[in-house]
Amino acid sequence: MSAHAFLSASGSSKWLNCPPSARLESKFPDKGSEYAAEGTLAHELAEIRLRYSNLEMLRAEYEKRLQVVEADPRYSPAMNDYISDYVDIVWEHYLGLKAKNNGKAYLFVEQRLDFSPWVPEGFGTGDAVIIAGDTIEVIDLKYGKGVPVSAEKNSQMRLYGLGAYNNFGLLYDFSKIAMTIVQPRLDSISGEALTIDELLAWGDAVKGTADLAMRGAGEYSVGEHCRFCKAAATCRHLADYNLELAKYEFAKAELLSDEDVSDILMRAETFTKWINALQSYALDAAVNSGRKWPGMKLVEGRSNRKITNPAALAEALKQEGYNEDLIYKPTELRSLTDLEALTGKKNFVAVAAGFIEKPPGKPALVKETDKRPEWAPEQSIIDQFEEE
Repeated sequence: MSAHAFLSASGSSKWLNCPPSARLESKFPDKGSEYAAEGTLAHELAEIRLRYSNLEMLRAEYEKRLQVVEADPRYSPAMNDYISDYVDIVWEHYLGLKAKNNGKAYLFVEQRLDFSPWVPEGFGTGDAVIIAGDTIEVIDLKYGKGVPVSAEKNSQMRLYGLGAYNNFGLLYDFSKIAMTIVQPRLDSISGEALTIDELLAWGDAVKGTADLAMRGAGEYSVGEHCRFCKAAATCRHLADYNLELAKYEFAKAELLSDEDVSDILMRAETFTKWINALQSYALDAAVNSGRKWPGMKLVEGRSNRKITNPAALAEALKQEGYNEDLIYKPTELRSLTDLEALTGKKNFVAVAAGFIEKPPGKPALVKETDKRPEWAPEQSIIDQFEEE
């Protein structure tokens, strides 16, 4: 059986919102990324730390696997610190449930979860699953540092919850399910709690959509889920949606109405991402597959000059009579990300105390569905820009 289900839990936001997209995506290869590889390594480290932490008899195996992870160039002291935070959270939740259930609780690491009763051939992997009394908790590690992911109404977590219930429901009398997402690089923990009846009702409600997705049937739908779709660059339905912006070029009124402005801004982010995806797709096909695009050609892009041997160039300049203070500029401090990776997250926090600040961000206009709270200005936006 393949390592990933055709209708995966992680991709459920796509196929639940746009059922035919699953079959459409299957025509495109999964190229992966450096970020995905880093995330895989972080998950392996988390699994090692949880699985072997209290088993002294397996110390040799623990050390052996840990050495392999630490030898990977993607590993850093900062990764170890972030995963330590995640592991601490898992143990905290486990011990909390254990205390509430007379010392009885079970922790399963990297547990295969079968949710096929609701999604055809559906399965996934729960990073940590805790069973205690009448409660199941599924904890998911997300190592990315993009935007916080909420566990509320999260289809991936609910499918994992269904899988956990399906795996253990015959052995235990569950009435509650807790689903938790931990993003240690963002200091973010999000959770959702449902009754088993509520979770099962949701599962029954999505069965029909899952069946459509498996058959490649149903209606195409454009939305936020398109961002992660492998077919987004050349999807005709997304293109039609974005090209609706062209209608404003032919508008009869000399000025856009308030409704026009809102409509354009609502589409702008999706349009920009689509154009970028389309450009990347076309360039990749031209460079790596020899694809010829009508009316276009490949050319050598612009590049910046760089010094190949700084020390030798500096010596040559000094021989010409230039002083060092004219040749060199003051030493620049590395980026915060580099320094944190160098020292480890916890050590860096201690060393850099008092030297780091995070100023408030500038106001941004976003969709009403954005989870961030509405901005309450203390001064006008114009005043803020004028101060700069």
